[in-house]
Amino acid sequence: MNETKVKCAHECRNTCAMLTESLREESEMVRFYERLQQECDYPDVHDMLLQLIEARSESVLMINQKLNELSARAAIMDGIISNYNRT
Repeated sequence: MNETKVKCAHECRNTCAMLTESLREESEMVRFYERLQQECDYPDVHDMLLQLIEARSESVLMINQKLNELSARAAIMDGIISNYNRT
């Protein structure tokens, strides 16, 4: 990953550019480890790669959860604001 291309906009509404990029990177690492595991027939390395896949998959789920929370929070705030604008 090139750290210089990832910049926080500090203006997140219903998503986060930093988390979206993290999700992309973590997902790519899961796919990478899965490809390695498919090629590997050494039991110890195969098991270690499985552990790495599981750990990275947990990270993907955590990032997805946070992105969903941000989206839900923005939807709630939009609803509150639209109620005030109607009156």
